[in-house]
Formats: sequence, structure tokens, C-alpha cells
Amino acid sequence: MELLSGADMIARFLKDEGVEYIYGYPGGAALHIYDALFRQDDVKHILVRHEQAATHAADGYARASGKPGTVLVTSGPGATNAVTGIATAYMDSIPMVVLCGQVASHLIGEDAFQETDIIGVTRPIVKHSFSIRHPSEIPTVLKKAYYLAASGRPGPVVVDIPKDMTAPTERYEYVYPKKVKLRSYNPVTRGHTGQIKKAVDMMLKARRPVFYTGGGVVTGQACEGLTDLVQRLGYPITTTLMGIGAYPQNDRQSLGWLGMHGSFESNMAMHHADLIIAIGARFDDRVTNNTSKFCPTAKIIHVDIDPSSISKTVRADVPIVGPAGSVIDEMISLVQGREPANPEALGEWWDKIEGWREDRRGKLYEPAEPGEPLKPQQVIETICRMTRGEAFVTTDVGQHQMFAAQYYKFDKPNRFITSGGLGTMGFGFPAAMGIKLSYPDDDVVCITGEGSFQMMMQELSTCKQFGVGVKIVNLNNGSLGMVRQWQDLNYKSRHAHSYMESLPDFQKLIEAYGFTALKVERPEDLEPALERAFANKDELVFLDIYVDPREHVYPMQVPLGSMRDMLLSKTERT
Repeated sequence: MELLSGADMIARFLKDEGVEYIYGYPGGAALHIYDALFRQDDVKHILVRHEQAATHAADGYARASGKPGTVLVTSGPGATNAVTGIATAYMDSIPMVVLCGQVASHLIGEDAFQETDIIGVTRPIVKHSFSIRHPSEIPTVLKKAYYLAASGRPGPVVVDIPKDMTAPTERYEYVYPKKVKLRSYNPVTRGHTGQIKKAVDMMLKARRPVFYTGGGVVTGQACEGLTDLVQRLGYPITTTLMGIGAYPQNDRQSLGWLGMHGSFESNMAMHHADLIIAIGARFDDRVTNNTSKFCPTAKIIHVDIDPSSISKTVRADVPIVGPAGSVIDEMISLVQGREPANPEALGEWWDKIEGWREDRRGKLYEPAEPGEPLKPQQVIETICRMTRGEAFVTTDVGQHQMFAAQYYKFDKPNRFITSGGLGTMGFGFPAAMGIKLSYPDDDVVCITGEGSFQMMMQELSTCKQFGVGVKIVNLNNGSLGMVRQWQDLNYKSRHAHSYMESLPDFQKLIEAYGFTALKVERPEDLEPALERAFANKDELVFLDIYVDPREHVYPMQVPLGSMRDMLLSKTERT
């Protein structure tokens, strides 16, 4: 029998669970845990400079690896600083376990120093939460937390740990639990066979089908099966922002991604389709636009592991509750040896799609000539070419995020790492840190803007301490670009507080942290600067790239319209 304190149980459990990195920031209520981590060498603690960065780093790791990220914060402000990152993970269904120190159990409810009811604060933005009531239950509770975070529809789990539960003077038997028993939690492991057969029959009879796939395919590790199914049928496919990379974007059948700033051909195909095959997507408002006008001629097959997501915003004609992987595998077995019933109609459908593609070819943007301001689109295209489309790319939120999604072509899943549902500025840089630590041999690029970067720029200190060699590409347009774009379109260019009139000298700032910064202002300087940045995978390099501040992101859906209602440029609309 091995007797351990609650704090040592936590450290030992993390080792036994296979956790390599834990991201956190110490404080009084968590000090017993920190002391236990100090006395072992298996689990590496990464000291961030703000608790929000800890959650984003764990989130980035989880998105890249498919495994739960782990966070450790103290009580009160330590826990509340983590709330934005918890909400970010919740909105995008990302597995994460957040260990929160808490005041001693006898002080709970007394408004003690640094006390916050973090269970209550985070209840709407977690998959589940636990509060430790006795040290002996720590191994079981933590096993449940990791199981809940990663299974079914993934999400963040908060574990509240009063300080007296980790006291070094009290020791209890430690056994690593290999199994979990949760009476009220039984995520489905396969879809209803009858519904899947019905869906396949509809798929084979469709004349204008489109696959519409989301982050559930990526988190469900179903991308290979999806690619097989789509190529067997020869149907077009579009993805959500979170589903980018689930299907190779360079393949002819890929229409790109859809929605607010999705491609012209993907939005047009969705609007005119007679069958939408939705897998692992939740019909978010950034996809559907006005739901009363959404895909008016289409029947809808909706596959999702979360039954509450089906028919929540758009009614499904064939609902299938189940994990993407097993449902897709069953669909593949049912389509083997069968052909679509309307090959001529499918040929006409592809002709229509190719016509939409051709209509926009060469019209997406005008590359900058020597002496002109760089266009953000050409910066992203150049990065994609120089990294061969194989980098991990994180973004913050705004115009740069949309440009990265539009012009970096991802052929692999888990490579485009962005905050989709919550739209969190400050996400990109710490997310890149979390990825680079676990994938040191890969290029990890954070595409950001000067507004977003300043929200988490203190993490340069973390990168210095732990030798994290991410590449930071700042598309500097001197403003909150997406806010300014909306003000141009809807507020007669009244730029209320969207221009940042007092920016730091980023070159001096980065050099003050001990890193290299490169300033790019001319088109002819772009490639040499990128070559210098990517010459050493282990070196953090900041590229301050000045781009045309007048550039907008297009296409852009017209608010309250249908999917086909788009602004195509400052002077064109559908």
C-alpha cells in the first residue's frame, strides 16, 4: 500500500495519466500541489505569465494532439483569469482539465482571502465540474475528469481543490484507477443503423448533394474515413472554420470552407443543394446566416455525437446521433458496390460548381506591386508556399484570422488552430506555445494582429524561459481590422476607437525580451524576411509586416440574407 498526500496524489496521477506538460501559475491555495510537482521530474510545469495564457496553451496542445490539455491555477483571481480560456475551449468542444486551487474547506462561503466560487462562475461554460471533498477521492475524481473531457462531445472540466485537501501531513492510499464508472453518463458509440441506411439511400439518390463537415470530424479522428467516403461518391465537400483540414483543401472536390467569409463556390453550392450531409457540424449562425433562408431546396442529414445539437437551429430530415468515425465507417460499408442514381444530374451539378469557381478566379485580390503596401492575402499565400502547407498555424481573431483560413491551404487535420465559437483575441500566441512545446520539430506559426498580440504579449517571457521557438507574424494595419471593416460597411466609416494610435515599436519590444524581430514594409522584402524567420525551427522570430490598412475580407455574407447573398468586393455583390 502506497500512502500519499493529496498533492502528491495529483502529481502521481498526472504522471500515470501520461500528462507531459501542465500549464499554470502558482498562488497560495495551490502551493501544496506546486511543491509536489517540484519534487518530481516526470510532469513538466510551464510557468506562464497570465492564467489565460495557461488555458490557451493547453487548448492549443489539445487541438493539435487530440488529447486533453491540463491547467493548474490558484484560487480567486487565478481561477477567474482562466475563465476566458475555459469558455474558448467550451465553445469549440476542446478537451481540457483545469485544476483550481481553493481556500481551505472550512473557509468556503466565508468570503475568505482569494475565495471565488469557481464552480458557480464556470457552470455555463464547462462540460462538468468537481469539488474535492476528501483527499482519498482525488485519483477517482481526476480519472473521471479526464474521461469526461475527452469522451463524447469533448469539453473543459474544472476540478476545484480546497487547500486542506492537499495538505502534506495527511496521507491516504493511492491507486491509479484504470476504469471509470459514471452511472448517468453513457456517450453513444455508434449511430442508429436504420437511420444510417436511410441517409445513404438519400445520398445515392441526390442530384445536387454537398457534404458539410465540422470540427466533430476532426475531434472524432474521422478524417481518413471522411476522405474515403467523399471520394467514393465523388460529391463536393465544404467545411466549417473548425473543420478546416478534415478533407484535403487542395483536392478538386473541396470547395473550401463556408459561411460568413467562406468561399463563393461553397456558399453558392450550399444554397442550391438538394441534399446537405452535415457531419460533426452544429449549424452555427456564422454558417447559416438567416436560418429562414438557409438552403431552401435541401433535405438535411445531420450526424452529431451530441443529440442536443441536432435540429437545434435547422431541422434535420434524417437525424443520426453518433460519433463521426463509426457513422462514416458504416456509410462506407453501405455505399460499397453502389453507384449514385443520377450521374447526369451530378455531372451538371459539378459543371455549375466549376462555373462558380471560374467566375471568381483571379478576382479574389490584387497582389501588391513594388512600391505599394503589401496585401495580407499575399503574405499568407507566401507563408503557405514556404512552409509547404505543413505548418501548425494558430491565429487570433479578426481579419488576419479570415485571411489565414482563406489563403493557407491545409491538407491535414489538427493544423489550423483558431478560436471559432468564442472568437477570443489573445488566443493565438499562447496556443502556439502549447503546440511548439509538444511538436518541437514542426514549424508553428502564429498569425496575429497588433490588437490581439498585445493581449498576451507577456508570454514572450515564457518563451524565453522555456526556449519556445514559434514564429509570430503580425499583420500590422494599425487598427482593429475587422471592427474597422464593419464600421466601413455599416457606420459610414465612422471609425470609433478602431484605430490604434499609440502602438509600441514592436522591434524594440521583441528585442527587449531577447528575440529577433524583422520589419517588413515592401513586397520585395517579404520572402527574404520569411526565409530568415524559418531558417531555424528553434528560434522565436517576430515579423512585423505592414499591410494595406484599407483591405477588407471578402467574400462576406450580407447580414440576414441567405447563403448566396454575399459582398464580393467593395463594389460587387451577388
